[in-house]
Amino acid sequence: MTNQSLSKDTTGTGNSESEIVPADYRPSEDEEFMSPRQKAYFRKKLLDWKAELAREAQETLDSLAVDSLQEPDMADRASTESEWSVQLRTRDRQRKLTAKIDAALRRLDRGEYGYCEVTGEPISLKRLDARPVATLSLEAQEAHERVEKVSRD
Repeated sequence: MTNQSLSKDTTGTGNSESEIVPADYRPSEDEEFMSPRQKAYFRKKLLDWKAELAREAQETLDSLAVDSLQEPDMADRASTESEWSVQLRTRDRQRKLTAKIDAALRRLDRGEYGYCEVTGEPISLKRLDARPVATLSLEAQEAHERVEKVSRD
Protein backbone atom coordinates (compact mmCIF):
# COMPACT_ATOMS: atom_id res chain seq x y z
CA MET A 1 0.00 0.00 0.00
CA THR A 2 1.83 3.09 -1.10
CA ASN A 3 0.91 6.37 0.54
CA GLN A 4 -1.82 4.75 2.60
CA SER A 5 -2.03 3.09 5.93
CA LEU A 6 -4.71 1.02 7.53
CA SER A 7 -5.54 1.68 11.13
CA LYS A 8 -6.93 -1.26 13.03
CA ASP A 9 -7.79 -2.29 16.54
CA THR A 10 -4.85 -3.64 18.52
CA THR A 11 -6.51 -3.47 21.90
CA GLY A 12 -8.44 -6.71 21.50
CA THR A 13 -11.82 -5.07 22.08
CA GLY A 14 -13.10 -5.76 18.60
CA ASN A 15 -13.72 -2.09 17.85
CA SER A 16 -11.83 -1.22 14.73
CA GLU A 17 -11.93 1.40 12.09
CA SER A 18 -11.30 -0.18 8.74
CA GLU A 19 -11.02 3.24 7.15
CA ILE A 20 -8.01 3.69 4.91
CA VAL A 21 -6.26 6.94 5.75
CA PRO A 22 -3.98 8.52 3.13
CA ALA A 23 -0.53 9.42 4.47
CA ASP A 24 -1.13 13.14 3.78
CA TYR A 25 -4.58 13.18 5.46
CA ARG A 26 -5.23 15.76 8.18
CA PRO A 27 -8.58 15.98 10.00
CA SER A 28 -10.67 18.91 8.87
CA GLU A 29 -13.46 20.95 10.45
CA ASP A 30 -15.36 20.38 7.18
CA GLU A 31 -16.02 16.72 7.99
CA GLU A 32 -18.12 15.09 10.69
CA PHE A 33 -16.37 15.23 14.06
CA MET A 34 -14.83 11.85 14.95
CA SER A 35 -15.85 10.30 11.67
CA PRO A 36 -14.42 6.82 11.01
CA ARG A 37 -11.58 8.44 9.05
CA GLN A 38 -10.72 10.80 11.92
CA LYS A 39 -10.85 7.94 14.42
CA ALA A 40 -8.55 5.85 12.23
CA TYR A 41 -6.18 8.83 11.88
CA PHE A 42 -5.96 9.39 15.65
CA ARG A 43 -5.69 5.64 16.39
CA LYS A 44 -2.71 5.40 14.02
CA LYS A 45 -1.15 8.54 15.48
CA LEU A 46 -1.48 7.19 19.02
CA LEU A 47 -0.19 3.71 18.12
CA ASP A 48 2.78 5.16 16.21
CA TRP A 49 3.63 7.41 19.18
CA LYS A 50 3.39 4.46 21.58
CA ALA A 51 5.65 2.34 19.36
CA GLU A 52 8.23 5.16 19.22
CA LEU A 53 8.23 5.46 23.02
CA ALA A 54 8.69 1.68 23.35
CA ARG A 55 11.59 1.77 20.89
CA GLU A 56 13.29 4.59 22.82
CA ALA A 57 12.78 2.74 26.12
CA GLN A 58 14.38 -0.38 24.66
CA GLU A 59 17.33 1.68 23.41
CA THR A 60 17.82 3.03 26.93
CA LEU A 61 17.72 -0.46 28.42
CA ASP A 62 20.19 -1.72 25.83
CA SER A 63 22.48 1.24 26.54
CA LEU A 64 22.36 0.68 30.29
CA ALA A 65 23.05 -3.04 29.85
CA VAL A 66 26.12 -2.41 27.67
CA ASP A 67 27.59 0.47 29.63
CA SER A 68 28.98 -0.33 33.02
CA LEU A 69 30.17 1.68 35.94
CA GLN A 70 33.76 0.50 35.59
CA GLU A 71 34.97 4.08 35.27
CA PRO A 72 38.36 4.34 36.98
CA ASP A 73 37.99 8.06 37.61
CA MET A 74 35.44 9.14 40.23
CA ALA A 75 34.49 12.24 38.22
CA ASP A 76 33.81 10.12 35.13
CA ARG A 77 31.75 7.70 37.19
CA ALA A 78 29.70 10.52 38.69
CA SER A 79 29.12 11.97 35.25
CA THR A 80 27.94 8.59 33.93
CA GLU A 81 25.62 8.09 36.90
CA SER A 82 24.18 11.56 36.34
CA GLU A 83 23.52 10.80 32.67
CA TRP A 84 21.81 7.53 33.60
CA SER A 85 19.66 9.31 36.14
CA VAL A 86 18.47 11.78 33.50
CA GLN A 87 17.73 8.95 31.07
CA LEU A 88 15.75 7.01 33.68
CA ARG A 89 13.70 10.09 34.66
CA THR A 90 12.93 10.65 30.97
CA ARG A 91 11.85 7.03 30.58
CA ASP A 92 9.62 7.32 33.65
CA ARG A 93 7.87 10.35 32.11
CA GLN A 94 7.48 8.35 28.89
CA ARG A 95 6.03 5.41 30.85
CA LYS A 96 3.38 7.75 32.24
CA LEU A 97 2.75 9.09 28.72
CA THR A 98 2.31 5.52 27.46
CA ALA A 99 -0.43 5.04 30.08
CA LYS A 100 -2.14 8.20 28.78
CA ILE A 101 -1.90 6.86 25.22
CA ASP A 102 -3.50 3.58 26.34
CA ALA A 103 -6.29 5.55 28.04
CA ALA A 104 -6.84 7.56 24.83
CA LEU A 105 -7.07 4.32 22.82
CA ARG A 106 -9.68 3.01 25.28
CA ARG A 107 -11.66 6.26 24.89
CA LEU A 108 -11.50 5.77 21.12
CA ASP A 109 -12.91 2.26 21.53
CA ARG A 110 -15.75 3.56 23.73
CA GLY A 111 -16.55 6.47 21.40
CA GLU A 112 -15.52 9.05 24.01
CA TYR A 113 -12.30 10.19 22.33
CA GLY A 114 -12.12 13.83 21.33
CA TYR A 115 -14.69 15.10 23.80
CA CYS A 116 -13.87 17.26 26.83
CA GLU A 117 -14.18 15.41 30.14
CA VAL A 118 -15.50 18.57 31.82
CA THR A 119 -17.88 20.09 29.28
CA GLY A 120 -18.61 17.15 26.98
CA GLU A 121 -17.96 19.43 24.01
CA PRO A 122 -15.65 18.40 21.16
CA ILE A 123 -11.97 19.21 21.65
CA SER A 124 -10.61 21.14 18.67
CA LEU A 125 -8.98 19.05 15.98
CA LYS A 126 -5.89 21.27 16.09
CA ARG A 127 -5.50 20.56 19.82
CA LEU A 128 -6.00 16.82 19.33
CA ASP A 129 -3.52 16.78 16.48
CA ALA A 130 -0.93 18.59 18.61
CA ARG A 131 -1.73 16.64 21.81
CA PRO A 132 -3.55 13.39 20.93
CA VAL A 133 -3.93 12.43 24.61
CA ALA A 134 -5.79 15.65 25.48
CA THR A 135 -8.87 15.12 27.64
CA LEU A 136 -9.87 18.75 28.09
CA SER A 137 -10.84 21.45 25.63
CA LEU A 138 -8.52 24.43 25.49
CA GLU A 139 -10.95 26.51 27.56
CA ALA A 140 -11.35 23.80 30.22
CA GLN A 141 -7.56 23.27 30.32
CA GLU A 142 -6.96 26.99 30.83
CA ALA A 143 -9.56 27.10 33.62
CA HIS A 144 -7.93 24.05 35.25
CA GLU A 145 -4.50 25.71 35.08
CA ARG A 146 -5.87 28.94 36.61
CA VAL A 147 -7.29 26.95 39.54
CA GLU A 148 -3.96 25.12 39.97
CA LYS A 149 -2.05 28.42 39.93
CA VAL A 150 -4.33 29.93 42.57
CA SER A 151 -3.94 26.81 44.73
CA ARG A 152 -0.14 27.01 44.50
CA ASP A 153 0.01 30.70 45.37
